[in-house]
Amino acid sequence: MPQLNPNPWFFIMLTSWLTFSFIIQPKLLSFTHTNSPSNKAPTITKTTSWAWPWT
Repeated sequence: MPQLNPNPWFFIMLTSWLTFSFIIQPKLLSFTHTNSPSNKAPTITKTTSWAWPWT
């Protein structure tokens, strides 16, 4: 059965995984975020319930 032969597919998977891990991932992680999280406390707004006319 050809599905059980991992010879070509394992090498392709290993190569793509190593390419992602060592080349692409450090480039993506080196980007700086433009909107850094702030230390401001979130404002809590009081919401009023809707006055339904049929209740």
